[in-house]
Amino acid sequence: MSRATAEDHRWLLEAIALSRRCPPSDKAYCVGAIVTLGGACVTDGFSRENNDPHVHAEEAALGKLDPRTDLSQATMYSSLEPCSVRRSRDRTCTQLILQSGIRRVVFALREPPLFADCEGVELLQEGGIDVVEVAELGPAVEEVNARVLLRRGQKGD
Repeated sequence: MSRATAEDHRWLLEAIALSRRCPPSDKAYCVGAIVTLGGACVTDGFSRENNDPHVHAEEAALGKLDPRTDLSQATMYSSLEPCSVRRSRDRTCTQLILQSGIRRVVFALREPPLFADCEGVELLQEGGIDVVEVAELGPAVEEVNARVLLRRGQKGD
């Protein structure tokens, strides 16, 4: 894993801010995602964008791009580790990122094992993607997701 830069912190904080726009849910995380290219945002997205209860942030962001867009020099910033298990769609966010051509992913918090055992980091790395974890921003992601984390913890799940 590479080290995070000041630019990584800036964009990841923006992704976390974007996650605050997610419609609330007791059954899913609030996640924000931004794709940058050449230091500029080319797309962004957040969980449940457009009130679709199944859309994930990375999926929303990538879905806004022309599929012919060259993302080989792009970075994906996601507040939460991209999913590697999914029930609501054919492809996980990890698969979407691998297929997109993005070569670098920066995230703040590994997905807690409340809904699935996530292996996004490992699968992305196996796919040749440079993955950067900015753990010091993890508490901000936990704060955004306190509703799910506390509720699930109280139920003993």
